[in-house]
Amino acid sequence: MKNFTYSNPVKIIFGKNTIPQLAVEIPEGAKTLIIYGGGSIKRNGVYDQVTEALKGRKYFEFPGIGANPEFETCLKVIDLIKKENIDFLLAVGGGSVIDATKFIALASQAEGNPWAIITDFKYPEKALPFGTVLTLPATGSEMNCGAVITKAETKEKLSFGSPLVFPKFSILDPETTYSLPSIQIANGVVDTFVHTTEQYLTYPAGGALQDYFAEGILKVLIKNGEQALKAPENYEVRANLMWASTWGLNGWIAQGVPEDWATHMIGHELTAFFGIDHAQTLAIVLPGLLEVLREDKAEKIIQMGERVFGLSEGSRENRMDATIQAIDSFFRRMGIGTRLSSYGLGNEAVQKVVERMKERGWVLGERHNITPEVVRQILIKQL
Repeated sequence: MKNFTYSNPVKIIFGKNTIPQLAVEIPEGAKTLIIYGGGSIKRNGVYDQVTEALKGRKYFEFPGIGANPEFETCLKVIDLIKKENIDFLLAVGGGSVIDATKFIALASQAEGNPWAIITDFKYPEKALPFGTVLTLPATGSEMNCGAVITKAETKEKLSFGSPLVFPKFSILDPETTYSLPSIQIANGVVDTFVHTTEQYLTYPAGGALQDYFAEGILKVLIKNGEQALKAPENYEVRANLMWASTWGLNGWIAQGVPEDWATHMIGHELTAFFGIDHAQTLAIVLPGLLEVLREDKAEKIIQMGERVFGLSEGSRENRMDATIQAIDSFFRRMGIGTRLSSYGLGNEAVQKVVERMKERGWVLGERHNITPEVVRQILIKQL
């Protein structure tokens, strides 16, 4: 196991009827900006709970954060913050709303071009404090300091991270997820699944506890994912999925072990160019990546097959085949297509992503051996 230092300051408030605790967690006298998405929180009652908790306080609202939060929209929020002297932010929604809030918290305090935060890692010395009310478990953004922002003008989707943007608190009430459409439930499960494999399906590094924890998250997702589609108001199912999502990317299972993230980096380009849901791009890329990189990842693929899917019979090659197929099948049972053709894409999409990888000069993966040409092989597998 590699050396590591781990710190996570986020306060988690988990369970039924926890949104009223906003009245305690947000400082009295703060001028709060509530940031949310397309309005679903007004239909499912979350908005009413939030505003009731802030009754008698000064607050403003900014709706309209999209599923892939855009830089251009974030700039509009920053204008409002400066106009009204906002000093606390509240993200109410899923990972997209929280990611946007993280960028806004930093960029509102930055000098010069805000995009340089992402491209040049030019972080300000401080960020606006913020909390979150999670309504769509998927990204783990409620308990980490990373985010992804899209620049619509250039079709770029890029990530950044800073300890300045750990949330002060995150409220996780599983009942807020009852009204999610099936596709969002499925996307959240697949996103969490691939977050976990990015930190697990690499090569053995002596991180036994991290491995068992990651495998536990994967088993929870497999057990509860399909159940959530069939019984969306089963509290224990939704609670377990919500908590698994948070632990999939709060940094813990990554400590002391190698990480991959190539599936995400390739997937981001598919979203940026073609507007495919983030989780759908992950479901496309991961099976192909495991096929192409199977020898590099052989020990962990076989380990996952045995411990997560119960696949312990057959030759080494057969066990790897069966594990990759089991992952692909799970995604499809969740209703997520695993081929580019599922989304009307073909060779021209492959070429576009490969060219973008060449432009960036990226070499991906835990072994730094996924060149643009290897990316081509991965995507061709998934036509």
